[in-house]
Amino acid sequence: MNAVWIDEAPAAADATANSLKIERETHKLEKRLCRQVGQAIVDYNMIEEGDKVMVCVSGGKDSYALLDILLKLKARAPIHFDIVAVNLDQKQPGFPEEVLPKYLSDLGVDFHIENQDTYSIVKRVIPEGKTTCGLCSRLRRGILYRVADELGATKVALGHHRDDMLQTFFLNMFFAGKLKSMPPKLVSDDGKHIVIRPLAYVAEKDTVRWAQHREFPIIPCTLCGSQENLQRKQVGEMLREWDKKYPGRVENMFTALQNVVPSHLLDGTRHDFKGLKATGVADDDGDKAFDTPSFDLLSQAPSALRIVQG
Repeated sequence: MNAVWIDEAPAAADATANSLKIERETHKLEKRLCRQVGQAIVDYNMIEEGDKVMVCVSGGKDSYALLDILLKLKARAPIHFDIVAVNLDQKQPGFPEEVLPKYLSDLGVDFHIENQDTYSIVKRVIPEGKTTCGLCSRLRRGILYRVADELGATKVALGHHRDDMLQTFFLNMFFAGKLKSMPPKLVSDDGKHIVIRPLAYVAEKDTVRWAQHREFPIIPCTLCGSQENLQRKQVGEMLREWDKKYPGRVENMFTALQNVVPSHLLDGTRHDFKGLKATGVADDDGDKAFDTPSFDLLSQAPSALRIVQG
């Protein structure tokens, strides 16, 4: 009988190497998320000494990631602030109401579950087939502001990320005729609450990877996120396609939101075009109307983004 010896060492070595690579990439992801969230907090003064931050947790990947990273930063932050997680149970059919209380209890974080049947209101008011986001968000907003008052929260943290902000920018431009996005920090319409978005610098693909790594108990939304005809979903697909075809384009668009030049747009309420006078004094910020535009940022971008001028 012929014996066949199989050397299992190479296979075991490959598995070990792959495991180490995954571990390294996950560590890099965690560092990037903490750095980006921390930078956004500093850049926009989102959280201050003594704040009580109400983190809105829906059961989706982004709000889980927000809570997770804020807890990590809280443990190492140079200031003291408190965190309370809040979930609004909208009484959607099939909503697993036991998932979040168990997860938050195991996590050891203070939390509050607010039970309000907004689902029935939305379904009664909005015709079948129409998007429910507008009414749903208004109802949620009013309830969460009330809860923030009751809990004594000084900041309300939402899980919108960089891609949400870009999607909102394009939606406003395409369908509302406005250059407007989601701000990283704002005062509520009643003037009583500060709303922050600590994931402002975070890419959605990173929250997806982090959710997979942390194995968050994701709860699907049957109110808005599942509506296939949403314009936001279509814009999101457009951005993802651009990100694949033209690496760096999405990052440059987001950078553009932080580098607005009102004098080079057309809004007379943001820049006094009517009152412009020639002063005879040179100004480095003055327009060079007859020169070829210089795209300093794009000149350092990947080749797919560079503009060739003939």
